[in-house]
Amino acid sequence: MMETVTITMKNLPALYLEADNISPDVFAGKTAEQIAGLDVFEGNTTQTLGKYFEVTGKAGATAADTKIVVKGDVKKVKYLGFKMTAGEMLIEESADLYVGAWMKGGKITAKKNVAAFAGLAMKGGELNIEGDAGNYLGTAYRGDWRGMSGGKIHVKGNAGSDIGMYMKGGEIVIDGNIDVHPMTHAEGGRLVVKGNAKSKIGGQSLQGDIIIFGDIEVMMPGFKPVDTVELEIDGKKAKFSHFIGDMGERHKKKKGQVMYMNLYKKL
Repeated sequence: MMETVTITMKNLPALYLEADNISPDVFAGKTAEQIAGLDVFEGNTTQTLGKYFEVTGKAGATAADTKIVVKGDVKKVKYLGFKMTAGEMLIEESADLYVGAWMKGGKITAKKNVAAFAGLAMKGGELNIEGDAGNYLGTAYRGDWRGMSGGKIHVKGNAGSDIGMYMKGGEIVIDGNIDVHPMTHAEGGRLVVKGNAKSKIGGQSLQGDIIIFGDIEVMMPGFKPVDTVELEIDGKKAKFSHFIGDMGERHKKKKGQVMYMNLYKKL
């Protein structure tokens, strides 16, 4: 049976709060009092989670048995769901950077907006964002080349720039519009955009799939039109122009066939 811990913001931090201990993996097996005693960091000082949040309920014996409900203003709270492997998290208000970063399993639902680097280097699980997502969604950490490799991210609103950078696997679905540079350097995975895209789509990418339902403001010159195909997305069939690229990059062969990024634009 899943147990629920509710944490409610009571004292807003003056600086940004780094709270990578707010995850089912860390909360598992702990009482409300033990959870309130966990470390968080405001600036260069170590504080307790209970200084900022009222903690009620109790965690399950394992991460998979634990649900966390986050209430109140957390626009200055980073790392919610950091490295979680199981369980659930519900974030009721807009959150700051790194929601679900390095996530391996479980489910996070953000009811409003999330800032940049959500789903960073994600390996598994579900990240559902009912508002907008910031820049660098599902990308690699700065200086790394390993982006999202598994799991699914679904954004009901819009997303910013550089989403899916260095992506290797998994799926990102954006119901709204996206900004520039999606899936730069990608080597796998799938991006579905149901709204419009701007420019530099799939730049320097090697493999994977990008599916755009709306308009593309500027098409990358490194993508070559090859044919027209019919795809089924979310149970609905539609026809798409099919492009391959980025032609300016070296592409490896698999069973004698050259592997390209596939870009599909709805007709």
